[in-house]
Amino acid sequence: MYALAKPLLFKRDPEEIHDLVMKGLAWSSRHPGALRLIDIFCNYKDERLNVPLFGLDFPNPIGLAAGFDKNARAINSWAAMGFGFVEIGSVTQHAQDGNPKPRLFRLPQDEAIINRMGFNNAGADAIAQKLERLFKSWGKPKVPLGINLGKSKITPLEDAPQDYLYSLAKLWPYGDYFVINVSSPNTPGLRKLQDRESLEVLLKAVTEFANLQELAKPMLLKIAPDLSFEQADEILSLVESYTLAGLIATNTTIGRENLVSKIDEAGGLSGKPLKTMSLDWLKYLRKQNQTLPIISVGGIGSVKDVYERLEAGANLVQLYTSLIYEGPFLLKKLNKGLIERKA
Repeated sequence: MYALAKPLLFKRDPEEIHDLVMKGLAWSSRHPGALRLIDIFCNYKDERLNVPLFGLDFPNPIGLAAGFDKNARAINSWAAMGFGFVEIGSVTQHAQDGNPKPRLFRLPQDEAIINRMGFNNAGADAIAQKLERLFKSWGKPKVPLGINLGKSKITPLEDAPQDYLYSLAKLWPYGDYFVINVSSPNTPGLRKLQDRESLEVLLKAVTEFANLQELAKPMLLKIAPDLSFEQADEILSLVESYTLAGLIATNTTIGRENLVSKIDEAGGLSGKPLKTMSLDWLKYLRKQNQTLPIISVGGIGSVKDVYERLEAGANLVQLYTSLIYEGPFLLKKLNKGLIERKA
């Protein structure tokens, strides 16, 4: 079905289609009958897929990466579709429109996406209110909910810790885990927060806040694939020093190596071209630290990809771009395939 619809969808502007899809999923998220239908057609459940991690119960190891549902519009629909966990955001302290359009580009020959969205989101206050309404109406989501936090564009780098802390405090009651995103290439200067001195100040601030809360929740750091090994080692050292729960590796890349598509657009590249780089980073990080939980993301779109990441030491995986190219039945195929591999 999706193979028939995809050529028509791909004739239209990518962000326009994304907004239409999100409207549909947001509507479904509020209607039990629609959720049941999505669950019947798209979900595959098996207790053997269960992953206990961070004191949470993940029904399967495949999650929705941050960036697709920035404003927590369709959490129930993602769970019904078969995701084992959902990560919303990135959320910033201040509401912001993001970068000028066009800012989202398909590369069909490469099964890739370039985006320079720029953390467009409704802001921490509005998203906290939305999650409060969701929890009151539906209870807690059926799968673990991660909240990815970014820095507002208008906030100077030196004030970044306060920006993250504001969002963290507002959203703390609702997330099962939190991600400090310092690796998006689409907010000017953000990746400078990966430098040791800046990152240490930020991690100190957010972990001190987390340690004061009555209910402990895991804090993770999301890193870029464009780091040097030396930078990665410094980051690992800080993660250990401040006892973060884990890493998400990796964000999109600013590299353009080996692309078939002829395109000259700034932004982060995701999808198949990122697969080798992301897998290499997973292997490197796991070699450096055998016990730190790692969520691997980047170029994952097949059962083989998921299995390869788990075998290489990932505790969980995330995807985004492959959902655009493969459609809503992807999760059923992946989870069923994992069980067949285990058999």
